[in-house]
Amino acid sequence: MAAVNAKALWYLTRGTGLVSLVLLTASVLLGILQVSRWSSPRWPRFVTAGLHKNVSLLVTAFLGVHIATAVIDGYVPIRWMDAIVPFTSAYRPLWLGLGAVAVDLLIAIIVTSLLRERIGYRAWRAVHWCTYACWPIALSHGMGIGTDTRIGPVLVLYLSCVAAVAAAAGWRLLAATNPLAKVNLAS
Repeated sequence: MAAVNAKALWYLTRGTGLVSLVLLTASVLLGILQVSRWSSPRWPRFVTAGLHKNVSLLVTAFLGVHIATAVIDGYVPIRWMDAIVPFTSAYRPLWLGLGAVAVDLLIAIIVTSLLRERIGYRAWRAVHWCTYACWPIALSHGMGIGTDTRIGPVLVLYLSCVAAVAAAAGWRLLAATNPLAKVNLAS
């Protein structure tokens, strides 16, 4: 029974890590759409804003399960502190440390988003820029520490996330510098 539970925790840790990355990628994409004020008759801006908020909450939930199962699974020595304090783990300190940095950035983003009305838009936005650091750090953590990174479908997933964020960021930069570059993605 213990072997079955250990195997289940192993799969749950990896699965929730991958789902967290996909959801974080979706949140970044929706954030880019939201900040660019993109909309269409079939996709108003309030839909993008609502999805961005809800997907971000889902990221938090899956990330919580990812961290909890990694700590509970006794196969490798990961402590609760290792999930928050970067580069202190005995197990793969660089890669786990990057995960802790991503978690810390995400916590800062969440806390300031919850306090946005109280701290003001400028302070919130300054911290929210951390998203552009959080996502590649989380991606690096997954690629560096993941035992299934070289498996075909997982590699395709990582590359798809990179391509989607690169395309959205490129579109956003192009649209910001050239007003004629704003295209209607819904048509």
